[in-house]
Amino acid sequence: MAVRELELPAHPAGVDATPAPRGLFAKLLHRLTYPFRRGVRPAQQPPTGFYTDTTVCIGCKACEVACKQWNQLPADGFTFTGNSYDNTGALTGDTWRHVKFIEQFTTPEPVAPAPQRFPLEVVTAPVSQPPVDFGRWLMMSDVCKHCAAAPCQQACPTGSIVYTEFANVYIQPDICNGCAYCVAACPFGVITRSHFDGHSHKCTLCYDRQCDGLVPACAKACPTASIQFGPVSELRERAQNRVEQLKAKGVPAYLYGAEATETYTELHSFYLLTDRPEVYGLPADPVNPWLHMRGDYLRSALAGLVGLVALLLAFLLGG
Repeated sequence: MAVRELELPAHPAGVDATPAPRGLFAKLLHRLTYPFRRGVRPAQQPPTGFYTDTTVCIGCKACEVACKQWNQLPADGFTFTGNSYDNTGALTGDTWRHVKFIEQFTTPEPVAPAPQRFPLEVVTAPVSQPPVDFGRWLMMSDVCKHCAAAPCQQACPTGSIVYTEFANVYIQPDICNGCAYCVAACPFGVITRSHFDGHSHKCTLCYDRQCDGLVPACAKACPTASIQFGPVSELRERAQNRVEQLKAKGVPAYLYGAEATETYTELHSFYLLTDRPEVYGLPADPVNPWLHMRGDYLRSALAGLVGLVALLLAFLLGG
């Protein structure tokens, strides 16, 4: 299903594009099913997505700014979170791109007070001094994973979450009822409800720009090509070549989400990482929660059926 599927074919204003039914019952059924009828489907395109190389991310947050500017999202404020140099904190309904700062600082050892004047040998030969361990900073631009089989889309009861012709996961806010089923279903914690309208929002992979042949705003703004956009098949090949290049230099690089696992489908927005997924705030083994809910639905249906039978028996026997 795609966003354009909801558009009706061109026809005179005020006239339904489908043939007018005859008969009272047919007209009533026609009116009741109107929201579910769709127009001409757009031609399917090769699946597109993001490949994010975390080894070249510099944490400039240009992608965040570009995303907010293009999608007209409110700012996050200009104060630090208190435990990080990051002022965004997490993905929200108002922040669809978030550059994570993984700050792994080492505990500094006690040192003597600094002298008023540095010795001459320190000024002229700083290389002779022992190196200072400042810890490690890892940076990753996080975004919706645009799963090939998205749990949020499966959990949505209104049909608000659809797949576009580019195989991207898209939320239609005008159909969303704010139930937040998608929030609970996402194993990556991507989707949240906006405080402004109560609807769920997330990255659209710049669907409007793609329709016009443009690159998403975040990938366009990235100065180091950490965020790369294109057909998923080409991105996977490019990412695998990059992994082999880094491994040849001794870097423990690998791809996260490029291929399906036993518990989850492949991601159309995948990452090149150099440490465990948990370090980046990603689940090591994501699981589709929808798989565990089928038994609950079956038990609920059986309980309702038993209750209905008991009610009918009580009504019949009670006379």
